Amino acid sequence: MNRNGSGDLPILVAGGGIGGLAAAHALALQGFPVRALEQAGEFREVGAGIQLGPNVFRALNRLGLKDAVLADAWRPGAQEMRCALSGKTITRIPLDEVFFARFEEPYAVTHRADLHGVLLAACERSNLITLETHRRVASFADRTDRVTVQLQSGEEIEGRALIGCDGLWSTIRARVVGDGDPIVSGHIAYRAVLRREQVPADLWSPDVILWAGPRTHFVHYPLRRGTLFNLVAVFHSDRYVEGWNSEGDPAELMARFAGERPEVLRLLECIETWRMWVLCDREPVKHWSKGCVTLLGDAAHPMLQYLAQGANTAIEDAVRLADEAAKRPDDLPAAFRAYEEARYLRTGRLQIMSRVYGEFYHARGVAAELRDQMLSSRTPQDAYDGVAWLYGGM
Repeated sequence: MNRNGSGDLPILVAGGGIGGLAAAHALALQGFPVRALEQAGEFREVGAGIQLGPNVFRALNRLGLKDAVLADAWRPGAQEMRCALSGKTITRIPLDEVFFARFEEPYAVTHRADLHGVLLAACERSNLITLETHRRVASFADRTDRVTVQLQSGEEIEGRALIGCDGLWSTIRARVVGDGDPIVSGHIAYRAVLRREQVPADLWSPDVILWAGPRTHFVHYPLRRGTLFNLVAVFHSDRYVEGWNSEGDPAELMARFAGERPEVLRLLECIETWRMWVLCDREPVKHWSKGCVTLLGDAAHPMLQYLAQGANTAIEDAVRLADEAAKRPDDLPAAFRAYEEARYLRTGRLQIMSRVYGEFYHARGVAAELRDQMLSSRTPQDAYDGVAWLYGGM
């Protein structure tokens, strides 16, 4: 079967993050040559902790990378939501053998750099993937049977197709979808990582703990086999800083969490330097492909982080995109249409439900009481049923 209808041209992947490397690896496994174009000077991942649901482990298994990811991950015993004002446990969801029996895959947490490193190593092992740095895509032209990409340097390169994995502020999406800037949510996230020995002994927990407060929430869990401790604090703010790796203001953070539980405040006080980012998303769209060009991950369906599914769904995208390309190797535009048709409702639901979960986490007053009443009455089986649409799919 000819997988290169346009001579020996590779598929171009714009972006060397988790989604871009997953796409490159998935396509190479199906026999397609790939050039991965990263705008930075190296392939690396900025960030800290990331949660991995059973759905992404199905995708990682397809990519042959599940065991490598689990090697550095942490397997928490439960997810727990606590009230940030009273300290009471609102709900606790076991992630033990019963959870595994229900979804047939584990739940884990890991460092974004560790997940990215597994994908990068897989791409480096492939003789079908070329990894290139200092390659910022400035524009492109779809020539029906191929794509010409112009880099910011002025250099032009050709490929059979172009996959935009260039994130929330995707320049490729601007041409394919054309829906303007992302939607600013009014929520800001501060993140930091401590070494385990820096965490007060009475505050360290092996589980994923979420402290839900009025217009705030705070999450913490171990990373890297328990040697690190990840902290993420989210609050409502009208501040706006483009990007997601600016330095946060500890005074603003403490002011937003004033009056909350001592456990929360003591952990927040352990951090001297926070990195912050403004949470943004976009309205779901049905089409994110045009001819020989398609989008993947945040470029296609950016979502708020409240369901912890951004990277997970990018890896899901990569597997499905490669599957569709393998079915139609001589008609990639048709493969891209089939890929978006298979993905848009699932990812659109995640975009919408992530907003809903944000309202749940940040509820106050009567809304918070109703949330607590509803969640506290759930059994573990009820909780599993509630996320079956998410964790049971791929």
